[in-house]
Amino acid sequence: MFAGEFADFDIEVFYDGDCPLCLREIQMLRWFDRRRQRIRFTDIAGSEFQPAEYGRTMDQLMAEIHGRLPDGNWIIGVEVFRRLYSAIGFGWLVWPTRLPVIRQLAEWGYAVFARNRLNWTGRCTNECDLPEKTNPVDKIPVASETRALGK
Repeated sequence: MFAGEFADFDIEVFYDGDCPLCLREIQMLRWFDRRRQRIRFTDIAGSEFQPAEYGRTMDQLMAEIHGRLPDGNWIIGVEVFRRLYSAIGFGWLVWPTRLPVIRQLAEWGYAVFARNRLNWTGRCTNECDLPEKTNPVDKIPVASETRALGK
């Protein structure tokens, strides 16, 4: 059962290890998590990684950051960062991003970054083959995929 397998973790983060900006943040998170070990790190750029094993496509995972909770539910976008920073003890840094205006700005800022990160890091020229995104603030989450849980 998934929940039992990952019960020792607060969140599993699926990150692009070929993205220098993403990798820098992951390395910082690993360092802060070195004692607590509340985060499971999964590099989607790794040669053995198979997105189908997780019920996702590589396009989905490359479009924006994904996290998986111990109960098997998926979270995406800014909510992943909220959970990651809470897991390393920086919850005080997270709570303002739940306020309406700041939440919208954070969601917008991350959407801009996610849409442009391959260009900004020199990993594609002209146009990247990422799926079109809808406005993250307007998306209505389904039960197994949540952007912001409002906690």
